[in-house]
Amino acid sequence: MADELLVPQDVYLKSGIHIGTKFKTKYMAPFIYKIRPDGLAILNLQKIDERLKLAANMLAQFEPDDIIVACKRENGWKPVAMFGKVTGIRTFVGRYPPGTLTNPQLKTYTEAKLILIVDPWPDKNIMLDALNVGIPIISLCDSNNQTNNIDLVVPCNNKGAKSLGLIFYILAREFLKKKGKIKSDEDFKYSVEDFTPTD
Repeated sequence: MADELLVPQDVYLKSGIHIGTKFKTKYMAPFIYKIRPDGLAILNLQKIDERLKLAANMLAQFEPDDIIVACKRENGWKPVAMFGKVTGIRTFVGRYPPGTLTNPQLKTYTEAKLILIVDPWPDKNIMLDALNVGIPIISLCDSNNQTNNIDLVVPCNNKGAKSLGLIFYILAREFLKKKGKIKSDEDFKYSVEDFTPTD
């Protein structure tokens, strides 16, 4: 393989990062490798890896204070909170208060230069706010997601606990490397388990 994967292929496969849903949108068709006999879409691992690299590069263009990561889905709370703890990036887990990015009158008002969301459907409030003020959006997207208004789509299983744990582990490690906070993968003192919710 010309391009090294961010983690070994078997680590990707074990996390189920490539397992989509039975529903697929035309937006996500280019990222789908095949449809299993049971109807589940299988996402292209190479493209997942490529887009995670792009997402890490995009995140690293900004300071932690300028980025917000939001996740309404419960399976993503631990991975996102851990990502925030490790990188210093601000996070919203659970409910995002609408208007936080657009209404200076609100106590929760804040500014950002980049938003990362776990799923465009449950995270639509922050997505709408970001669109209103012209903030670029990176979104994890499963085979069933619409991707209009998203600046960078990262195809993946954005519902599974193991998949989300691995994604935020990778993004945290790559962000710190690109920021010069750690020199290599070996310097990253966390494991995928630290990011993964337990059942």
